[in-house]
Amino acid sequence: MALRSCSALLRSSFFHQLSQTQSTYASSRTLVSILLPKCTSPTCIYESNKDMHLALSFSKRNLNLSILLTTFLWGEGVLMPNARDALLLAQELELQRYTDSEEGFTLLTPSSWTKVDKAGATVLFQEADMGSNNIGVVVNPVRLKTLEEFGTPQFVADKLLQAERRKESTKEAELITVAERSGEGGLQIYEFEYKVDSTRGGMKRIFSAAFVASKKLYLLNIVHSDKPESPLDPHKRMILEQVLHSFDAAA
Repeated sequence: MALRSCSALLRSSFFHQLSQTQSTYASSRTLVSILLPKCTSPTCIYESNKDMHLALSFSKRNLNLSILLTTFLWGEGVLMPNARDALLLAQELELQRYTDSEEGFTLLTPSSWTKVDKAGATVLFQEADMGSNNIGVVVNPVRLKTLEEFGTPQFVADKLLQAERRKESTKEAELITVAERSGEGGLQIYEFEYKVDSTRGGMKRIFSAAFVASKKLYLLNIVHSDKPESPLDPHKRMILEQVLHSFDAAA
């Protein structure tokens, strides 16, 4: 969706957007508000707010932005599986490749999850009979070339959690993991895992990934219920981790 011409992003505007994050924003909307540039003209403010509402309205109910690798990636000295092993694992976990050649991204998705249309979402997949468990991607234009121009992964994660904790619905928010990896052609990709206990839906585990390519911001947001009475099981967690780490620019 189009955004009107905006002034160049300054670090001060980055902090301003964080402080102005409304409590009704879901996690993915919060992360977008952190990373998208801020404009100052009345027309731009109106159009940007309208476009943001459309682009992220689906996140209010479904995508709380935005996966930890336990078996393959996380922890020092642990190596990523090679391409063959990754393919075999994807097949074993019943994952299938989804590629949006028009927007220029790719990821794995559970074959049993259903692709649904949602206003503003570039793509959204929902678990059968559990629509609150979902995988979504939002793509928006930006003026920057790399994520590094926004800040380090830890910097972005800290600000994201601060914004989450300001929401009236948030009872508790805890950052679990922050990571950075290289994607297609050395592309810089940030990843986050955190959990949120909210008056809207209870405890949820949230996994997010972000990258900038061709002056577009790509956000992957994965949300899954993680309530004490029905915690996220290891097998499902492994599936969602593989989805997260498959998110990349399309070759």
